[in-house]
Amino acid sequence: MILCVGTTPVMQRTMVFDRLVIDEVNRSAAVHEHASGKSLNVARVAHLLGEDVTATGFLGGERGGQVRQDLNLLEINHDFVTVTPNTRMCISVVDQSTGAVTELVEESRQVELDAWDALRSRVVDLSARAKVMVVSGSLTPSAPQDFYAWCVTRANELKIPAIVDASGGPLKQSLMSRPFVVKPNRGELARTLGITIESETALRDAVKRLIDLGPRWAIITEGKAGAIVSNGATFWRIRSPQVTAVNAIGSGDALAGGLAVAIARGEPMPHACKLAIACGAANAMTLYSGVIRAEDVANLLTQVQLEDD
Repeated sequence: MILCVGTTPVMQRTMVFDRLVIDEVNRSAAVHEHASGKSLNVARVAHLLGEDVTATGFLGGERGGQVRQDLNLLEINHDFVTVTPNTRMCISVVDQSTGAVTELVEESRQVELDAWDALRSRVVDLSARAKVMVVSGSLTPSAPQDFYAWCVTRANELKIPAIVDASGGPLKQSLMSRPFVVKPNRGELARTLGITIESETALRDAVKRLIDLGPRWAIITEGKAGAIVSNGATFWRIRSPQVTAVNAIGSGDALAGGLAVAIARGEPMPHACKLAIACGAANAMTLYSGVIRAEDVANLLTQVQLEDD
C-alpha cells in the first residue's frame, strides 16, 4: 500500500470557457468538480496505475463530505481526521481560445490542536502496512512545522521509503529526518537553501548542499524540460516527452504519484523517475488535475530519456 499524507486537500472546480474576457461576464462551457489537492492527486494517480493506496489528512464540513464521496466513487481508500473548518475549494479557469489555465486558490484554515494527535495516530496505524509513504502539500495555518519530519522518522523506523513534496519550513525540517527522496522544483530548492540558482553549476552545487542536509535522493523538477535526479555524487537528466498541454496543474503531483508507484514496485533510483516523468506529462494532457490515462503513460514511458548528466 502507498500511504498518501496531506493536511490540506481540496474540492477542485474546473471551469472551462470557450473564450475568457477579463472584466466582463463569462459563461462557462463546462464545469467539473473532483477531490484534489497534492496528496489526493498522488493517491489518484497511483490508484489509476493499479496500486493499492490510502489517503489521510484533514477533512471538514460539506466539502469534506464531497471529497469523501468522490474518493468512494473512485474506490480510493481513505481514512481522514474530521475537523471543524470546511475543506477548501480551489478553482481552475481554462480559456480554450488561448490554452491559458488560471488557478484560484482558497487558503486552508487552522484546525483544532487535538486533530494533530489524531492524525499522528492515523499515520502510525496506516504506515504499519505501507510500502511507500508520500507526504505532500502545505500544512494548515499554525501547524507543527515538524509534522512531515515526524512522518519521515516513522517511515524510517519501518524501513519504508518516504517521499517529501513540500516547501518552506516543513521541507527544511523533514531533511534532518533523512527522507528517501525530496522533490522540489528549482525555485523551491533555491528558497530552501536561501540562495539564487542562475547556472547549471550553481544547480549542481545546490543539489549537493541539499543532499548533505539529509535526503538520500533529490529530484529537481523543471517543467516541460523534465528533471534532474541526483544522490549528491552522480547526476542524471530525465528528458520529458513533449506533449500538447491541456491543463498542466497537478503534473508535479502526478510525477510524485508515478515515482511512488515505481519505488513500490522495486524500481531503483534513478530509473524510477522515468515513470514519474511519464505521469507528469500524461497529467498535462488531460483537463483535470491529478488525472491520467494509463494508455498515455504507457506510450509516454517509451519516450522518456534518462541520461548521465
